[in-house]
Amino acid sequence: MPVIDVVPDPEARTITLTADLAAPVERVWRAMTDPRQLERFWGPPTWPATFEHVDLRVGGTARYFMTGPNGEYAGGKWEFLEINEPHGYTALDHFVGEDGEELDGMPAMRMVLELSPTDDGTRMVTTHHFDSVEALEQVVAMGHVEGSTLAINQLDRVLLSLREFAEGKGTQVELLTDTLVRVTRLIEGPRELVWRAHHEEELLRRWMLGPDGWEMTYCSPATEAGQSYRWGWRNTAGEGEEFGFEGEALLIEPPRRSVTTERMVGMDGPGTVNDMTLVEEDGATLLTLVITYPDRETRDMILATGMTDGMEASYARLESTLAPV
Repeated sequence: MPVIDVVPDPEARTITLTADLAAPVERVWRAMTDPRQLERFWGPPTWPATFEHVDLRVGGTARYFMTGPNGEYAGGKWEFLEINEPHGYTALDHFVGEDGEELDGMPAMRMVLELSPTDDGTRMVTTHHFDSVEALEQVVAMGHVEGSTLAINQLDRVLLSLREFAEGKGTQVELLTDTLVRVTRLIEGPRELVWRAHHEEELLRRWMLGPDGWEMTYCSPATEAGQSYRWGWRNTAGEGEEFGFEGEALLIEPPRRSVTTERMVGMDGPGTVNDMTLVEEDGATLLTLVITYPDRETRDMILATGMTDGMEASYARLESTLAPV
């Protein structure tokens, strides 16, 4: 993880994030200024960003919004005050509404980005300056330290091509927090087809089977927010064990992102929230699934069931399914 620390300093009225990145300054600069690359890491895993524009010049602006798992909106705007390509910039950082206007009661911050070369790549230091201690404390209470850490810890994935990052590694599982798990898998095939394979019954029945010896007995996908889904399996190689999952679609943004709840059929208690995003590059699609568990104990119990092995078997089958589609 590239983030070394995030330090609020009430005396100086600053929050400073420091990260070490295994890429040259020029490459990090491109990631920090290109809207399509910013979208892949700016925002915590369950609040990805959409950049509407980046006008990188003194007096220019960048505008973006982050979308929460239930469709919540959080907007931001940068006003560039200084540009020192490729070593950094200074900008005023504002909270804005959907109309682009600054929000009353929300503090503006002066954001200073500094990029400097190291023996292994780049040291990135981002410092937010506040007008008052109260403004700093307000932003900290909103989760800035945790959110910025999770966001910038995604940057190392962006500095590599998708194939450099994930090709040949199979299904990877990362523990982000006590309740957040990130699953990644590079799928050979275009994003449109990977999306269809997750939302069309005929295709789902061909690949979402887990280990050999299981068959899908029912499958009803959700294709719009608010719809319910339900699917189940039977073990044909054993004693006919059966299980299934069901839930509701919270957010559907084809072909980029879908967020669903999930619980085992017939089980009481809280389930999970599954946030899937798809990014395509050079004919391959990186599938990222961020799973939010109700607590650490549930997380560990589910991971111990062999979930990763079953997902890898399904994703490998998905790749072979896409070829003839």
